[in-house]
Formats: sequence, C-alpha cells, structure tokens
Amino acid sequence: MPISIKELHIKINVQDDGQSSSPAAEMPEKKKDNVIQECIEQIMTIQNRKLER
Repeated sequence: MPISIKELHIKINVQDDGQSSSPAAEMPEKKKDNVIQECIEQIMTIQNRKLER
C-alpha cells in the first residue's frame, strides 16, 4: 500500500552572526586538491559501474 504525503511543513531558524565562513575557505590548498581528486575518482567509479549494467 503506497503512502501519499499531502502536506509537508518545514520550519527553520536562521541566525546571521556577521561572520560567514565556509568550511572550504578554511582548508589549506593542498587538502582542497586532495578532496577534489577523491571526489573525481568516486564519480568516475560510479559512472563506470553504471556503464557495466
């Protein structure tokens, strides 16, 4: 038996401290490159799996 959702209520509170810093801005350049390389490798792995199917 499928479940149907007729309404969805989402409530959030946003506070602006005046300091908006993203986590990527705090990372050293070498670490950013490592993270980007790892993401690219994972994307390529996922694409290869899809092609095998």
